[in-house]
Amino acid sequence: MSLTAQDISRIANLARLELRADESERMLAQINGFFDIVEQMRAVDTTGVEPLTHPVAAIQDIQLRLRDDTVSEFNVREANQRSAPAVERGLFLVPKVIE
Repeated sequence: MSLTAQDISRIANLARLELRADESERMLAQINGFFDIVEQMRAVDTTGVEPLTHPVAAIQDIQLRLRDDTVSEFNVREANQRSAPAVERGLFLVPKVIE
């Protein structure tokens, strides 16, 4: 995949950026360079390669230190909602903003 100058102009417009001609050309070269790297990575045959759980696992045997899934904070919803202008069944009530 490669972008054109028109693509860069459209992306800049959507992002509300004003790019000079030289900036636009440089951006085009940088983004297309990135896409070239992605295509090279896609070309690598990874058949039979197991995914790593951690990048360091490629060079040394590591054991991930996962913490226990335990509650660390108490439920203070009611205290947090005391200052809310409107609450119903534990939910904050807000004005409708979409018709």
